[in-house]
Amino acid sequence: MTPREVAALLAYVVKLDPRLSLDDQTAAADRLAQWCDLLSDVPAQAHGWDAARVVRDHIARSPYRIQPSDVSRPWHVHKADVLGRHAGTFEPTRHPEVDPDDEYGNAYVAALRAERRAVAAGQATPYTSRAITAGTLAAQVERRLAQLGRYMPPTVAEALADYRPHRAEREQLAAEGLPDPLDVACPYEHCLAPVGDPCRNARRVARGKPHPSRIDAATVTHYAHQEAAA
Repeated sequence: MTPREVAALLAYVVKLDPRLSLDDQTAAADRLAQWCDLLSDVPAQAHGWDAARVVRDHIARSPYRIQPSDVSRPWHVHKADVLGRHAGTFEPTRHPEVDPDDEYGNAYVAALRAERRAVAAGQATPYTSRAITAGTLAAQVERRLAQLGRYMPPTVAEALADYRPHRAEREQLAAEGLPDPLDVACPYEHCLAPVGDPCRNARRVARGKPHPSRIDAATVTHYAHQEAAA
């Protein structure tokens, strides 16, 4: 929440529980700063989430004065539940800009991870397996697949995984939310492979595995992005 949103939420808190009203401006400013700090990674509203509703429910049910943690904790529980229900599969109809013939799947990985971050932040609804395979969404998928033509169904992709090892591995890492070494350039001075390209040995032949320093760099970058999106 932005400081303005936190201030509005606090005003709502005081309206529902006048005991929390503060006449001292310094104390009020200190409380606002505390709430802003603890709620900086909590949205005011998101899909299936409303901070004002959480405040109202707490005040209605608990005799204790509400604390900012009484809002932040339910948000993190909600976020974990949403991510747990998110299928994490790539839906080509939502990303027509992604080329399915991209050997290393750079655009695919970027789109999948951006979607996961949006779901975690409450900016997008989770896609469950049921939502993908049933109802009006399934009909939309069928229509778009017929239009795309070039889309490779998951069963075919699995059958060809041995012939597309780099992309298959990247797809698995993205689906599981794990660091992908090819998301960063290789820092090893004798390689320096750019983003999306495999590491190379001294003879400039592609290696089967990335250099250890590249794996370390990708891990640091991956979790830094996760913390920023949390």
